Amino acid sequence: MATIVHPTPFQDVLERIEQLSVSDQEALIEIVQKRMIELRRQEIAENARATRQAFHEGRASYGTVDDLRRELEELEG
Repeated sequence: MATIVHPTPFQDVLERIEQLSVSDQEALIEIVQKRMIELRRQEIAENARATRQAFHEGRASYGTVDDLRRELEELEG
């Protein structure tokens, strides 16, 4: 009995990309890289917003690594 293998969406995309010209593949890479950079910027901005909000609400503080160690030692002791 023959097994039918269905390509995954990812495999399907890769196969379609292989059908593009080299210059189109390069353009696609550039577009995807720019989109990934923008997504990362959005993540960083959201993390910064959440951190500022936590700080204003008293759920976060800042200090040095030594300050953090002291706090952790106080919690343990």
